[in-house]
Amino acid sequence: MVVLDGSIVTVALPAIQQDLRFSPSALTWTVNAYLIPFGGLLLLSGRLGDLIGRKRVLLAGLAVFTVASLLCGLAVSAEMLIVTRFLQGVGGAMFSAVSLGMIVTLFTDPRERASAIGAFAFTGAVGASIGQVLGGVLTDALGWHWVFLINLPIGIAAASLAVPLLENERGLGLRDGADTLGAALVTGGSMLGVYAIVQAEQYGWASGRTLGLAAVALVLLAGFVARQAMAARPLLPLRVFRSRNVWGANVIQMLVLAAMFSFQIHIALYMQSVLEYGATATGLAMLPAALTIGTVSLTSSARLIARFGERAILLAGLVLLLAARLLLLRLPVDGAYAADLLPVMMLTGGGGLVLPALTGLGMSDARSEDAGVTSGLFNTTQQIGAALGVAALSTLAASRTRDLAAEGVRAASALTGGYHLAFVVGGVLLAAAVVLTAVVLRKPAAETPEAAGRDTAAPATIA
Repeated sequence: MVVLDGSIVTVALPAIQQDLRFSPSALTWTVNAYLIPFGGLLLLSGRLGDLIGRKRVLLAGLAVFTVASLLCGLAVSAEMLIVTRFLQGVGGAMFSAVSLGMIVTLFTDPRERASAIGAFAFTGAVGASIGQVLGGVLTDALGWHWVFLINLPIGIAAASLAVPLLENERGLGLRDGADTLGAALVTGGSMLGVYAIVQAEQYGWASGRTLGLAAVALVLLAGFVARQAMAARPLLPLRVFRSRNVWGANVIQMLVLAAMFSFQIHIALYMQSVLEYGATATGLAMLPAALTIGTVSLTSSARLIARFGERAILLAGLVLLLAARLLLLRLPVDGAYAADLLPVMMLTGGGGLVLPALTGLGMSDARSEDAGVTSGLFNTTQQIGAALGVAALSTLAASRTRDLAAEGVRAASALTGGYHLAFVVGGVLLAAAVVLTAVVLRKPAAETPEAAGRDTAAPATIA
């Protein structure tokens, strides 16, 4: 449901912009207002799952998300939609933080864990593919409101299945505490950082407003780091960053998700604003990418990782994604789908190799007492990377489009020029990810013969 919501909203963005009169830069807040609380609250939500039981947090999150979806569908103004999208992000963080932990805990064998992670990635790709097609159909047939209202039956069905199927957990108890101050600092800092980037399109990158917001965001994030160093029970113990694979995989994931998520936004806008595709046609045009990612992650990623290792497979997947971005640089104003877009969609299937390999590397060096927060950190950087990528690249694209229009370039060419700049920056991010993978990441200890022997004596578990 989380992935469905992200992709279904993407296709409906032009209709939402026209109906609620969003400005081009403010439109990104339809996405970011959801992503920022989602990413900022994952660590706290995972901790609450440990304290009061994962099932309780999952059910509470489902309830919040479903009610917020109803309010999004009833939104009559841009401000109301942004507020209710924020509430959606809170609910999504609650059940997403504990659901991944539930899945990973079931599989302690490295080969089985790789298969489970591949299946998890496949589920996400299926949600994305359904969302892209369903979003177009609902937007064209019933209106954009229904891309949110569709979550009501899904949320009710998910809760109805979770109640009888999931085991009840008592948890550690609230006496162990949760670092709410740390969660407030990291959420506030992340939100202000993205807001500063979005506002830069209107006020300028060197303006006092932009620099002031960025400075406050940095102070809040620095406060979060200081809080984690001093707190008796920190939200994110800083010792997890001693592992090169942990911090390296998280940095690489932020770069990859910034490029991939912004690509999803801008290619949809290109097809609708430049090529004049309808919402349904846009969803169908993007379907091959999601299906390829899902197929690769389910059928091939685990087997390839077992044979060649996560680092090698990650590099291969990143090269495919980078090749797709290079093809985007030649998109014309009158692009043809088969010649210009379909090859990009197929190469984007490299994400089916990148995401499972990154997940395995990000969790490979986690100690048993830090496995939960390491998993929460990985989910957090995923969402923050997506939010920052959309905000930064959308702002750059809008600025480039405005400059070209001021030079007398016709609208379609100006829009295409703006999207080209976003694709270039996305390619630079992916190239940086390739370099970091080659320089920083190391073969996980679990893949060495000595570690294999230790695992036989005492299998590691990931909470």
